[in-house]
Amino acid sequence: MVRLTDSEIENTLVSGWSRCKNRSAMERSLKFSDFNGAFSFMTAVALKAEQMDHHPEWFNVYNRVDIILTTHSDGAVTGKDVELAKFINKLIKDIKLI
Repeated sequence: MVRLTDSEIENTLVSGWSRCKNRSAMERSLKFSDFNGAFSFMTAVALKAEQMDHHPEWFNVYNRVDIILTTHSDGAVTGKDVELAKFINKLIKDIKLI
């Protein structure tokens, strides 16, 4: 994959996502109504990530899911991260987040 430059990351940053401060990565935090909502969301993302062979860094406590996207093999944000971020946004479009 091709690494995105800082300006390309800014121009392609998906709604709701922000750049990580100390590394080339994108991040987003989500709060669901309960653990079941958070875990169901993570399951759907995991299936897509496996299909893409592109796995997020994430942290889950009860109803909160923190996600970091970066392409580890390139050490930077690539088109794969943008694609997965767009998938995640579509997935949560109809979910009521807290």
